[in-house]
Amino acid sequence: MLQQELAGQRYNKAACRQLLFQQLNGIRSPASIEFKHCNISAVMRLLGYPHIKGYQPRFNFQSLLIEEVESQLQQCQALEAIVQFAVTQPAVEYLAPTFDTVQQEPPKRTPKAAEPTATYALHSAAKRDYLAQEARNRSLGLAGEKFVLAYEQWQLEKQGLHKLASRVEHVAESLGDGLGFDVRSFDLHGKEKLIEVKTTSFAKETPFFVTRNELQVSQQESSRFHLYRLYDFRKRPQLFDLPGAIDSHCQLDAQSYRASF
Repeated sequence: MLQQELAGQRYNKAACRQLLFQQLNGIRSPASIEFKHCNISAVMRLLGYPHIKGYQPRFNFQSLLIEEVESQLQQCQALEAIVQFAVTQPAVEYLAPTFDTVQQEPPKRTPKAAEPTATYALHSAAKRDYLAQEARNRSLGLAGEKFVLAYEQWQLEKQGLHKLASRVEHVAESLGDGLGFDVRSFDLHGKEKLIEVKTTSFAKETPFFVTRNELQVSQQESSRFHLYRLYDFRKRPQLFDLPGAIDSHCQLDAQSYRASF
């Protein structure tokens, strides 16, 4: 299913679950099969892969599941090629006819995986950095920033705030990307908003990466800072807003260290 999804092919989740139900001769209920798919999504996240949209990661699983998913991934070179293309392909600016349904509620925070499980996944031979590669896709990031720029202007224009709309600025492009945010905008009362944009082509729950600078700005400017998580960008862009300090919304895990002498 993930291969079909990333390749842009249509498929039916319910039909796939029913086929599995028949193959298992009723050993597992349809609800149990669906929950197991959510467990697999959690493993895929730990291994650095995207997961199937609609199967929100659930982390209460046994280590044996990681071993099985790892084995399947190592045998599936076609999936590796499809994911690699999905995270590196260029993106074009998305011209939305309307932004009415763009903003959604953020996902609920999920419990952290048990430490032994997380450690096993960390050292897995199947682990990849696909989500980090997508985060470094400058074409995708720039397209997402321009989408948010247009969205912010649209929101203000819709309320007749034309002067404020004209002052919305893509500062990552005009001033540089070291400010800790990408777009300077305003709320409906004229208060300044500092918006950091994080864009993915994948599901709403896909993890994202933040820099130390972005985290510090979100803490120091918490009354003005907003992180817009833009997801499903290549098909139907939607976003959610995390206002204030990033660490008040998300669990932060260290990914790398700088070594110096």
